[in-house]
Amino acid sequence: MTYLYDQPSDFAADAVAGFAAAHPTITQVHGGVVRASATPPGQPALVIGGGAGHYPAFSGWVGPGMAHGSPCGNVFASPSASQVYSVARNAENGGGVVLGFGNFAGDVLHFGLAAEKLRADGFDVRVVPVSDDVASSDQENRHDRRGIGGVLPVLKAVGAAIEDGADLDEAERVAAKANEATRSLGVAFDGCTLPGVDEPLFRVPEGTLAVGMGIHGEPGVRDEPMGTAADVAALLVDGVLREEPARTTGGYDGRAAVILNGLGTVKYEEQFVVYNHVARLLAERDIVPVRPEVGEFVSSLDMAGLSLTLVFLDDELERLWTAPIDTPAFHRGIMPDIDRPLRDNFWELGDEPVPDSEEASRQSARRIADVIALFERVCAREEEELGRIDSVAGDGDHGQGMLLGSSGAADAARKAVSQDAGARTVLARSGEAWAESAGGTSGALWGAALVAAGNAVSDQEGVDQEAVIGALDAAVETIGRLGGAKEGDKTMMDSALPFRRTLAASFTGQNAGEAIASAAAAAREAADATASITANKGRARVLGDKSLGTVDPGALSFATLMTELGEHLA
Repeated sequence: MTYLYDQPSDFAADAVAGFAAAHPTITQVHGGVVRASATPPGQPALVIGGGAGHYPAFSGWVGPGMAHGSPCGNVFASPSASQVYSVARNAENGGGVVLGFGNFAGDVLHFGLAAEKLRADGFDVRVVPVSDDVASSDQENRHDRRGIGGVLPVLKAVGAAIEDGADLDEAERVAAKANEATRSLGVAFDGCTLPGVDEPLFRVPEGTLAVGMGIHGEPGVRDEPMGTAADVAALLVDGVLREEPARTTGGYDGRAAVILNGLGTVKYEEQFVVYNHVARLLAERDIVPVRPEVGEFVSSLDMAGLSLTLVFLDDELERLWTAPIDTPAFHRGIMPDIDRPLRDNFWELGDEPVPDSEEASRQSARRIADVIALFERVCAREEEELGRIDSVAGDGDHGQGMLLGSSGAADAARKAVSQDAGARTVLARSGEAWAESAGGTSGALWGAALVAAGNAVSDQEGVDQEAVIGALDAAVETIGRLGGAKEGDKTMMDSALPFRRTLAASFTGQNAGEAIASAAAAAREAADATASITANKGRARVLGDKSLGTVDPGALSFATLMTELGEHLA
């Protein structure tokens, strides 16, 4: 368990502050850390991150040869979109941004929302989730897999390519190639314990091991007898090599980067015992390890367990894997002697001035702020019921999250209006505040929806009826693109997509309020129908039929707010 902390809620922030204090090559900024040296002008900035509890990932890899910055979330929680945005703004220096992270729903949404805002502000951004965990999905759906130990070699390849002169397009290509070549599998002997909590997130029965655990404290997909170190090595090697690619001339020919990763409690001598068997098993299959690594690279607090990662190398990937790197937690070779001047200025949260606006847009902005205040009142009214529904097949926090998000958004809208902001700015700042205040998946989605709606309007013109419909369409499109859900998955999209279709069919050009009301009725009918389906996405997915008979809370909250919007405008 975690013994040393002050307030458990401050554990992650305190750890980041101490990490920065311990390393003069690192500077703390809002949301995370960046290199103390400035990013060379025109060089793409690699920004990698995730929740606390995984050190050395991700902040430990900030430095020449790898990342330029790392947003740092709470324990096992994605950094918020504003944290990602802040670190990216401090790291970017004219070459664009690569956002790298493990493929978890919260990270996908919050990094995706930060990318939307960065693009809206004129920055070129590429998003590269790592999906290496063979236990979390089959090979056909490998891009849906979680990111575990493979985040190290994949993101190192990107950092090495950038250090070698790659532009943004080339860095994105290398990321995709390295991800396709990387496979990992993990096992746990006992779960991890969050700071201030007495019990671990899961238990493993005595004499067994959990196969396919996740680094956020998720239990394994199955339990197997414990066996010896040789048995564990064989399980890991066999699991990863089930997807060994064919050997080709000029491509993969049996060379592999190999990483045996301790998850927190299994220490070095035990790891070496296991790696001795791993090396033997690989040799029996004519696989040659290239610069193997044994140690802690992607941990999970104090989880007792191991993961094995292989990257099936060709000449390019081998060069990038073996390239020099100089970060607080990972060193290899000697970096080229390049002048790396210290940065002399930083972007601070709140530094952004309110863009100039015209009076027509400011009038629309005031009406938008009224709508978001309405959403706040509705979410307060519905908090208890939404929480009750969510507790059936979730964690019961949807009502609270909607209230926190809408309250943060309403406050941000009022402040922006008081600063004479236009419609676009009010929506954008409301979206950022919703995501920041609510956290979680729904917070990121509602935040992204408001930002997308803002991008569909202007600070220079008023928002007419066609613009209202266009903004709503953009909002729903963004929710679907970032969330990746479709109708029938039992998510917000089960009501959002019927809303979008009905809105398009009902709007004549002069009846926005009536069209929204009709679309909201279709959304409510679709939300009610989710009671009869089993979840295919989100947390309820793993609970099977438990959600049957209960409507999806995200679909219901969307329909409820759109109903109120239609009545308000009508």
